[in-house]
Amino acid sequence: MGKLNARSLRSLDGVHEHLVRVVIKASERCDFLVTEGLRTPERQRELVKIGRSKTTNSRHLYGLAVDLCDMDGKYDIPDMEEIARAMKMAALEPDIPTEW
Repeated sequence: MGKLNARSLRSLDGVHEHLVRVVIKASERCDFLVTEGLRTPERQRELVKIGRSKTTNSRHLYGLAVDLCDMDGKYDIPDMEEIARAMKMAALEPDIPTEW
């Protein structure tokens, strides 16, 4: 499996198997952390309440979304662009439609 650390792998619990496959394949192209995958409705409501999400009907609720960040736990633009490229390339190979 790619270069994902134990926390990132735990964050993929409950995420749809196709998305997990894309994330793992992307991790072979660049380093990143998976900070969150499947969420409970309560967690999603809390994120809306504190302004970190705008919807209570997130794809996270269905295991169809993941949050990623760079290895420093930040969202620096150059790093995020590299992660986005890796995810998009990884999604092409098994032809799994993804949205960034």
